Amino acid sequence: MHPESFTVGLIQMSCSPDPDENLRRACDKVREAAKKGAEVICLPELFRAQYFCQREEHALFDLAEPIPGPTTDALAAIARELKVVVIASVFEKRARGLYHNTAAILETDGSLKGIYRKMHIPDDPLYYEKFYFTPGDLGFKAFDTTFGSLGTLVCWDQWYPEGARLTALQGANILFYPTAIGWHPDEKAEFGVAQHDAWRTMQRAHAIANGVFVGVVNRVGHEFGDIRGNRAQGKGLEFWGGSFLCDPFGRIIAEASHDKEEILIGKCDLKLLEETRRNWPFLRDRRIDSYGDITKRFID
Repeated sequence: MHPESFTVGLIQMSCSPDPDENLRRACDKVREAAKKGAEVICLPELFRAQYFCQREEHALFDLAEPIPGPTTDALAAIARELKVVVIASVFEKRARGLYHNTAAILETDGSLKGIYRKMHIPDDPLYYEKFYFTPGDLGFKAFDTTFGSLGTLVCWDQWYPEGARLTALQGANILFYPTAIGWHPDEKAEFGVAQHDAWRTMQRAHAIANGVFVGVVNRVGHEFGDIRGNRAQGKGLEFWGGSFLCDPFGRIIAEASHDKEEILIGKCDLKLLEETRRNWPFLRDRRIDSYGDITKRFID
């Protein structure tokens, strides 16, 4: 039997040029979140390093690691000690020359419940992820954990309603989005407010359309992708934080600032999920007989 409610911890953090320091700090923050009552704890996307995808450089593949590996081993020990579920975003080395952007779900006994490999891979200025990451091949997944069924997608996945829907249809009560998203300094004045608002609105919409909780975990800080003194050229990215947890009605339960490290704590009550779905029965009224064309790239 799963509990009727569970407490979520979202860790909004900055990342230094030292991957080992970032892992130590992440472990400390997981402990802090657990002390605050969190039972399911999510870290930001690729938290072990500054966001290195600001340039294409073959040497940076050395940041990747297997799963299980050093990051999941360190966090699994804490999950086992504190009896919490931890979601950890890892630059996964699957094989020689084959890499993924992967979320690992660690159970309360320290075991690896499963992994989700990022399905949608962006290729935008300063977000050159197609150079590093092979698109996920495991599909969209829900994981049955000690505290209930959860789904995790990753960053660019957050713009796609199909991913949220297919994960929710597998029984996920909450969707987590480990994220690394920020402003280009030259664009912030003109587009910054609109970009952040679109990002926030999109993920609240996933909660409403699917009748689920949504937890979004971003990083903060102005980064140049500095890895032990090896910096990308240019003006860098200003990660906008703004991590939040919302309920199935899209209401914000907890939300972080744009520029500070914070640990958000929020309760997910599954009775509210049931109540919301009874009053807004979107899953009941889906016309599954009419959606066949959704698998086409475009309907000419």
